Amino acid sequence: MSATALGMIIFAYLCGSISSAILVCRLARLPDPRTQGSGNPGATNVLRVGGKAAAATVLVFDILKGMMPVWVAYKLNVTPMYLGLTAIAACVGHIYPVFFRFKGGKGVATALGAIAPIGWDLTGLMTGTWLLTVLLSGYSSLGAIISALIAPFYVWWFKPQFTFPVAMLSCLILLRHHDNIQRLWRGQETKIWTRLKEKKAARKAAEEAKSNK
Repeated sequence: MSATALGMIIFAYLCGSISSAILVCRLARLPDPRTQGSGNPGATNVLRVGGKAAAATVLVFDILKGMMPVWVAYKLNVTPMYLGLTAIAACVGHIYPVFFRFKGGKGVATALGAIAPIGWDLTGLMTGTWLLTVLLSGYSSLGAIISALIAPFYVWWFKPQFTFPVAMLSCLILLRHHDNIQRLWRGQETKIWTRLKEKKAARKAAEEAKSNK
């Protein structure tokens, strides 16, 4: 392994360790996403806790922290295997962030960002797969699981030299979604729209109670 490849892997891990969800919620004076909703510091849980604007901000930053180190490594002519390890390091940083006691999110948006430098056509397919699954099922976790399962096949079709690293990245995402898979199997997973409706109803009830005082 060259010094450049090793440096990019470390850099990717440190970028991934910056928890966008926690920082955005602190800046916006929102509840800590680790103590609210699903307890996962990611864009989906921030959507439940703080609304669309905060969730969109977290999503963008989570994608960028996966995309930036991989793109830099690609420009430095890092070989496909170590480029894949750079992508994995960014996701490992998101899942086990050194700056937040190794308790992070599930790495889906960061993984998408890490795959993006391979090609925008691939990124579009991945995003479309996740979005279609979520719209049809209502489960954000199922969208992530299906996307992770299909990702290696997409990559094999477009850029076969990256198939193995992306397959390893997909395995990491699937392992992180172990609990979600169990809840989906048991029918206990909560749809993304359900929590939003509950939050909206609670807010409306609070406003009505306040106006009746």
